[in-house]
Amino acid sequence: MKQRLKQMYNEKIVPSLMEQFQYKNRLQVPRITKIVINRGLGDASQNTNLLELGLQELGLIAGQKGVVTRSKNAIAGFKLREKAPVGVSVTLRGDRMYSFLDRLINLALPRIKDFQGISPQSFDGRGNYNFGLNEQLMFPEIDFDKIQQIRGMDISIVTTSDNDVEGLALLQKFGMPFKQA
Repeated sequence: MKQRLKQMYNEKIVPSLMEQFQYKNRLQVPRITKIVINRGLGDASQNTNLLELGLQELGLIAGQKGVVTRSKNAIAGFKLREKAPVGVSVTLRGDRMYSFLDRLINLALPRIKDFQGISPQSFDGRGNYNFGLNEQLMFPEIDFDKIQQIRGMDISIVTTSDNDVEGLALLQKFGMPFKQA
């Protein structure tokens, strides 16, 4: 099944960006390469049940099984040992990436209470966009009765653009709801 956003990218966004930035070749047009969803579970090292629940929720949201992220160093002040589980992460590419982006833009973000748009300031200088969500309840896959604790997540959208202007233009063409300045 061909994803709606992928088809829109090939048919509408590429010609539009080629005209806007005066690209001579289709391969110069920036594209999204991957989306990384990361969720920190600080107390998961003491409670393995939280780790399993975090993996299940992330799997429901992303449509793909996540991996456990582990600590690199031991930090005594946080009661953290080396290689202890500290979170879960999933990297989406291809059709699953476009499917998640479509659900994020059209279903999840509009369900946030008093949503005014996301900040266009969160680019990293190389056209990649990073933002955080405060809760998982905005995703329609999550059942309110089955969650034990409301937790946020960080989402990174990695693009092939060289600068923030091209990255912003690409995400705006996809319909990402940015705040108006």
